[in-house]
Amino acid sequence: MSSLRTLELNIVSDLVDFIRGTGYVLDFSDASFMEFFATELDVDIEDHRYSDVGTSKGKRLRRFLQLVDDTTALKTLRALWEHRVDFLMRTGREDPVPNAEVRYLTLVARLGGGPAAATPQQSPKPAFDHARFDVLKAELLALSSMDPHARGYAFEKFLRSLFAAYRLQPRTPFENRGEQIDGSFVLGGDTYLLEAKWHQQPTGQADLLIFEGKLGSKAPWARGLFVSYNGFTDGGLEAFGRGKRTICMNGNDIYDALDRRIPFDEVIDRKARRAVETGWPFIPVRELF
Repeated sequence: MSSLRTLELNIVSDLVDFIRGTGYVLDFSDASFMEFFATELDVDIEDHRYSDVGTSKGKRLRRFLQLVDDTTALKTLRALWEHRVDFLMRTGREDPVPNAEVRYLTLVARLGGGPAAATPQQSPKPAFDHARFDVLKAELLALSSMDPHARGYAFEKFLRSLFAAYRLQPRTPFENRGEQIDGSFVLGGDTYLLEAKWHQQPTGQADLLIFEGKLGSKAPWARGLFVSYNGFTDGGLEAFGRGKRTICMNGNDIYDALDRRIPFDEVIDRKARRAVETGWPFIPVRELF
């Protein structure tokens, strides 16, 4: 059984039950609740063990967290938190729970979440200034009227500004004995190398393979983000194949994220996760959100 106490289980209830006392869990229907547990945890939440004190989604979740070990409880809370953040972003709702992130991090730390879980004394991530979305979108649109040669450098500079706005610790272009790297950034403890291109034609297989080759000569945990403003050829992506360490992004992805006010770090996270799930390097933002 988990070490979660009644008080801590009540905190979980507060975080997932936005309509107090109803037994609902976020926006889950009965079907999607069952699918969530099957997909994220390989668990049949319909099992009678989890409904012996009540059949509502809230009561089954509470009972499940009581019966499983701390490792499974921790994995469950992290998956629920990810869904919660996505739900609030999609609906544009203000978080109805005061100090929600701090309370969540406290639970994670108690279950042995480690340094990544932070401590309850840490301040939540500062809210992004939404006016900055409009400034960045205007800067992106202004690049279209520039001379092609100057535009390539300006595009790299724009991307560094975008990464900096989300505290992704961008690094300027650098060289490693015969190879040029357009930059790097850090997200969630992972280091990404950057390739940025603004060509008249979509990017094909050759450029993708060259960049993947650069990644292959780095540490095994290195990841790559290839940003091609005019996108990628279907044949190039197909020939490039699946299971690579590169995720891809085009100009429409950047514009859609800024226009819809989707945090850019969330865009990269979602793309990386879908790449892990499917092996496919490019899925547009409008399909992910």
